[in-house]
Amino acid sequence: MGLRSWTILSADAVQRAGDLAFLFYRQGALPGEKMNMLSKYKLWIGGALCLVVIGLIVGSTRPKRVSGAPGASPDVEVVQIEQKDVPIFGEWIGTLDGFTNADVRAQVTGYLQRQGYQEGAYVRKGQLLFEIDPRPFQAALDQAEGQLAQAKAVLANAQAVQGRTELDVNRYTPLAKEQAASQQDLDNAIQNNMAAKATVATANAQIRTAEAAVETARINLNFTRLIAPIDGIAGQAQLQVGALVNPSSGAVTSVSTVDPIKVYFTVSEREYLDWNKRFPTETTRQAAGKSLHLELILADGSSYPREGTFYFADRQVNQSTGAIRIAALFPNPGNILRPGGYGRVRTAVRVQKGALLVPQRAVLELQGSYQVAVVDGENKVSVRTVQVGDRVGTQWIVAEGLKQGERVVVEGVQKVRPGMQVNPKPFAAETKER
Repeated sequence: MGLRSWTILSADAVQRAGDLAFLFYRQGALPGEKMNMLSKYKLWIGGALCLVVIGLIVGSTRPKRVSGAPGASPDVEVVQIEQKDVPIFGEWIGTLDGFTNADVRAQVTGYLQRQGYQEGAYVRKGQLLFEIDPRPFQAALDQAEGQLAQAKAVLANAQAVQGRTELDVNRYTPLAKEQAASQQDLDNAIQNNMAAKATVATANAQIRTAEAAVETARINLNFTRLIAPIDGIAGQAQLQVGALVNPSSGAVTSVSTVDPIKVYFTVSEREYLDWNKRFPTETTRQAAGKSLHLELILADGSSYPREGTFYFADRQVNQSTGAIRIAALFPNPGNILRPGGYGRVRTAVRVQKGALLVPQRAVLELQGSYQVAVVDGENKVSVRTVQVGDRVGTQWIVAEGLKQGERVVVEGVQKVRPGMQVNPKPFAAETKER
C-alpha cells in the first residue's frame, strides 16, 4: 500500500470517529455518560492521528517498485567476431608541386615593354611572356656588326701588304744568289714579309673579337624576349609593364609543368626501415614501389579519381623531424591539381593475415586500456581487457583478448555489467549508418 492509500485510510478513520461522537451527543447522553463519550471521542481522534503518522512513515520508507517486469534482461545489440585478411593502410599529409618549376628572370637590364601571355594560362615552350625594350640592344648589335666589318677590311689590307712583301722575298732570293742584288735587300724583304704576316694574324684576332662582340650583342637582344622555358601553367606576373628589370630583380613569373603533378609527403624513419626490411634488395623495392596504388584525398574530402605511383625517396632523413621525404606522381590531364595544394596520400602498406575485427564503437577506452563486453553462450556479460592494433575503416584489429566467433556488445555497452543477463540481438549496422 502506497503513501497515497495510507493518507486516504487515515482521513476516513478520523471522519468516522467524529461522526460517531457527534451521534452520541445528539441522542442525549447523561452528563456522566457524556464525559465518557468525550473521552472515547478523544481516544478515537488520537488513534486516527497515530494511524496517519504510521502511514506516512511506512509510505516514505517503503522501496518504490521499478516499472517493468522484475529481473527483465536488457536488450543489447551484438556482433560476432570475424577473422579475415585485411590490408593495412597508411595515410600521410601531402603537398602538391609541379613536376618541373621554372622561374623566368631578366638576363639584361631594361624596361618591360609588353606582356605577351595570360596569367594562369597554359603556355608552350618558346612562347613570348614578356618583352624588354630592344632598341638599346639592337643598336649595340649594329655597332658590333660595324666593328666586325671594319676588322675584316683591316684584314684584307694586311693580307694585301703581306702578299706584296712575299713577292719581294721571292724576287730577291734568286738575285741575291747570283749577286745581282745585295744581301741587305733580301734581308729587308724577308723582315717586311714577316711583319706583314703578323699584321694579318692580328687582323684575324680582331675579327674573332668582333665576331664575339656581335654574338654577345645578338644574345643580349634575344634576352629582351622573356620566353617560356617549358610547357606548363604560367603564374602571376611579379612585375608589370614599365618596370625596370635586371638580372638581380628576381623572377618576373614562373611556369610549372603540372601533368603529371608531384606530391610530396613524409614518412617516419620507423616506417621507412620497416619497408626496407620487408623488401631488402633494390630489385624487390623497385617492384614493390611499382605495385603501390596511391590514393589522393583532396582538401574537400573527396578522392582524386586517378591513382598515383611512387616516384622517389629523398637521399637523407631530416634530422629535426626524423622523417624522410617521399615523392609520388599523379596524372593531371585537366590541370585541376595545382602546385601549393594540400591533400592526404593513402595506400595499403601491408596485409594483416587472420585479423580479428570488431567495430570501434564496441571498444571502450579507459585510462589507456581498451575493454569490450563479451556475451557468452548463456547470454551473460563479461568485460575483458583487449589489446588493439591498427584501425581498418570503422573497425579495430584486436591483437589479444578475443577469439573468432565470440560475441561482443556494440549497442548498449553503457548499461551492462559483469555477470548481467542480457537479451542479445544482431547489430543492425546498415540501419545505424543510415
